Amino acid sequence: MSSRSFDQGISPHSTSVLRLLRPGPRQSAALVAAIAATTALPLAAPQITRRFVDDAIGGASIRHLTLIAVAYLALAVAGQAARLVAAWLAGRLAWDGTNRLRERLARHALGLDLAFHGRHTPGEMIERVDGDVVAVADFVVAFLMDVVASALLLAGVVVIVFGVDWRIGCALLAYCLLIGWGMARAQRLAVPAAARSRAASARLFGMLEERLAGAEDLRANGAGEHTVRRFHQVSAALYRAEVRDARIGTTLLAGTSVAFAAGTAIMLGLAAWALRSGTLTVGTAVLIFQYTLMVRTPFERLIDQIRQYQAALAGLTRIADLLAERPTLPEGTRSLPATGPLGLRLEGVGFAYPGDDEQVLSGVTLTLAPGETLGLVGRTGSGKTTLARLALRLYDPTEGAVRVGGLDLREAGQASLRTRIGVVTQDVQLFAASLRDNLTLFRPSPGDGRLREVLHGVGLGDWLAGLPDGLDTELRAVSAGEAQLIAFARAFLADPGLVVLDEASSRLDPATERRIEQSIDRLLAGRTGVIIAHRLSSLSRVDKIAVLDHGKIVEYGRRADLAADPGSRFGRLLDLAGVSR
Repeated sequence: MSSRSFDQGISPHSTSVLRLLRPGPRQSAALVAAIAATTALPLAAPQITRRFVDDAIGGASIRHLTLIAVAYLALAVAGQAARLVAAWLAGRLAWDGTNRLRERLARHALGLDLAFHGRHTPGEMIERVDGDVVAVADFVVAFLMDVVASALLLAGVVVIVFGVDWRIGCALLAYCLLIGWGMARAQRLAVPAAARSRAASARLFGMLEERLAGAEDLRANGAGEHTVRRFHQVSAALYRAEVRDARIGTTLLAGTSVAFAAGTAIMLGLAAWALRSGTLTVGTAVLIFQYTLMVRTPFERLIDQIRQYQAALAGLTRIADLLAERPTLPEGTRSLPATGPLGLRLEGVGFAYPGDDEQVLSGVTLTLAPGETLGLVGRTGSGKTTLARLALRLYDPTEGAVRVGGLDLREAGQASLRTRIGVVTQDVQLFAASLRDNLTLFRPSPGDGRLREVLHGVGLGDWLAGLPDGLDTELRAVSAGEAQLIAFARAFLADPGLVVLDEASSRLDPATERRIEQSIDRLLAGRTGVIIAHRLSSLSRVDKIAVLDHGKIVEYGRRADLAADPGSRFGRLLDLAGVSR
């Protein structure tokens, strides 16, 4: 594998990825020294063998020959030790670099829009952020230990043989160039097969993750047969891709084995001819034979690494493609007001999800003064959650503007947005981490006293007292109500000026719902709030009501006025739900 062919397979984006793997100068120097020793020590061994053979034929003493044998043994041990040190250094440097790459990939992926994540399953993203990086890490170690060291060893062998006999050196050089050319040609066939194999693997991981996440619903609804059939289809695609990949690799290995055998025979013939002509000693002929055998080991290592090279090149391409993805929401530079409740205004807002021409929202206009609360009402699919997503700037409107605190959200910086606008949904994400980390979302803690105060404020004081390790307890089995209250505690810690509650009290038993309602009252005190709720009883506290139907506001006004109007849509909804006006 020539460096030229390697460079041709790497895109400019992949080159920028490789820069993240670059070690520091001291680490590089130590690794270079270890690889140099790994290369030089094996090159010296045949010289000792030649000396031993020639001296033995010349009648040297047993003591003299024993000293040469001990020197050969010491050289062999030193060579293996150097290789171990080089492997340890290469592995450490590779994992340090790939961990930096993982961090950048994770940060970049989390910054991409919901539209991107909607097109890619979590399993696929795990494979791209971790699986592809592992392939790159494996190859970096292999490249340093096998590709670089083997190339240096090959160059050293050719130079030494040239010094012994230029005719045999020319033959060895031609042989190595022919093998190298064949490998470069084979690589062009092998890389696309490896890329298809890794893509098929990512699809399988994505499908498995999606099905495992929905295992309860699949079993309850008898969808197991479809799941197994789909698994067979995706697995079959992976099988076909890997069979093709393996077939190419096996063919390369078999062809190279034949070439090695032929090359060794040719070199032995040349050495025998030179020996008979008197230009070489027996020890030198043995030396040439040993160097010929040494040529095979680097090439076999190079061939073994072609597979990792394929996987790494495919991984680099996919990593570069991920880093090349850009958010469609441009980063703003202005900050929302740092304190107090934030007003909300939608001005003629229209919206359609990317790739879908259907308008989800159309001509939505409403105003919410600082400290007011708005209840969104409407059937499933009417656009309530989409409107909340626009208020959180998870999407930008395709028409009109969303203003918070008087600022168009397209002009607001992400840090300001996430600090001043909070959200609590019905699907709370808890992590396999301590309660402290779940509250702070792995950010610096405001102090354990503040965390305990917030937990007591949302009604989790007794629950906290019962945890074995307090705030250090790793969360495992948590009820839906406890998870919901932890989400409210997160919102209290952030102290936002605008809060969006999306079905935050649904799917709960009456007792837990009362605790949630108390937390909602405390959270909304002194803040602007948008509440989405199917249970109309949850909207008794709001100041205004907006009724949505097919993406349009068909009724909007103060809750008290709409509830008092028997002809209003909201009033009829209250009557149908049996909720007092």
